Amino acid sequence: MTPDRATWARALRLVGLGVRGRLVVVGVERVREAAQRGKLQLAVLARDASRHSVNKVLPLLAAKGVPLARDVSAAALGGAVGRDATAVIGIVDAALAKGIRGIVGSASDVRVRGKIA
Repeated sequence: MTPDRATWARALRLVGLGVRGRLVVVGVERVREAAQRGKLQLAVLARDASRHSVNKVLPLLAAKGVPLARDVSAAALGGAVGRDATAVIGIVDAALAKGIRGIVGSASDVRVRGKIA
């Protein structure tokens, strides 16, 4: 089951607060850097992200065991972080990641090491 718009809207409001508190990294390169350093607690990948972006980020997230949510549009994700659109964001704060997973986790494709969390 996938989260509805209202569910994602709640989660994206938390993301917006996280951006203001510097608890979120935005964009493929920043997410890759945080994953390589072992800082990511959760990644949110837009369902309409380009194949190039997906190929750059997904293997690294899987290798590092970063939970992944992937059921939101790039426009909605970008809107939450003050951009027109963005392919991926990363949550570096454990409490914020837990809150977002609590909202979308039971209804989204949130995975840990390839298994649904």
